[in-house]
Amino acid sequence: MTKNRTSMADIAAHAGVSTATVSRVFNGVGQVSDETRRKVLTAIDELGYDRPAPERTPDTPTIGVIVPELTNPIFAAFAHHLQEEVARAGGIAMIRSQTPGATSEFDHLSSLLEHRVSGLIFVSGRHADLLADLGPYHEVVADSIPLVTINGARAEIPAPDFSTGDALGIRAAVTHLHELGHSRIALLTGRTHVVPALRKAEAFTQVMEELVGDRSPIIEETFYTYEAAAAHTNGLIERGVTAIVTGSDLQALGAIHTITSLGLAVPEDISVIGFDDSFLMSHLSPGLTTVHQPVPAIVAAAVRSLFEALATPDYTPEHADYVFSPDLVVRATTARAK
Repeated sequence: MTKNRTSMADIAAHAGVSTATVSRVFNGVGQVSDETRRKVLTAIDELGYDRPAPERTPDTPTIGVIVPELTNPIFAAFAHHLQEEVARAGGIAMIRSQTPGATSEFDHLSSLLEHRVSGLIFVSGRHADLLADLGPYHEVVADSIPLVTINGARAEIPAPDFSTGDALGIRAAVTHLHELGHSRIALLTGRTHVVPALRKAEAFTQVMEELVGDRSPIIEETFYTYEAAAAHTNGLIERGVTAIVTGSDLQALGAIHTITSLGLAVPEDISVIGFDDSFLMSHLSPGLTTVHQPVPAIVAAAVRSLFEALATPDYTPEHADYVFSPDLVVRATTARAK
């Protein structure tokens, strides 16, 4: 950026600060709060100017972040907030995306270790899979590299996990449907060898028995994709369900597609509840009733824990579960049973 008066004034106006504040951010002198600095940097990015050279030292922490495929908006949200929080904590995030059939989590991990990352964050990774080999995580711990996991607690891994309360979310969803008069409710979720899906299925079984006396409720396991959910919804409709609780917003959208393609209406004929409350779900028509994952709170706690570990000499890793309460966001895809 050319540091001329006009561009400084543009940035100041866009950020709602003084030109003197913009100058302090560029020159790295004087006191500027973190929030004000973020406003100025955002204005610089949005106006297309080059940022000031970052103040980095060889001691700046680099944090390896491995997330699942970014085609699912909830994982894109985690990646976005993780990058933001790591930067706010004074580090640099190196984000890698694990896609089925492409680069594996282990390959990403090997690459990040070659780059000598200071710490690691795993989001819904192999740690969440009950069938997975946990050896690579133990090797990371043995190498004294702090790590945290998100959405997939495993007591076998000596590291803190930060997860959405899957059971709490499912209980809220089923209770809402029961209050609307539904008793023929199905759960469409992921494979239960993965921790979050297992917790959803266990909670669904328990709450269905408590509320409607159904000890063998309908649970359909499939992938967390639009296409898989759309394909499995046919069978649920044939079994006469009046409501479907899904394990992700993408699954909910797939279910709604099949329901409407068969000439039925949501929610008049079948109610649908998603899980995640990912971007744009409130803007659909009808707006999706869904369980909101508190992504910013989970990410902030996970990053804070990791940086505390980095700052602690002779850090001793231990397992701990931190569960964050989700909220049921009621919109327009649920209605009273006929």
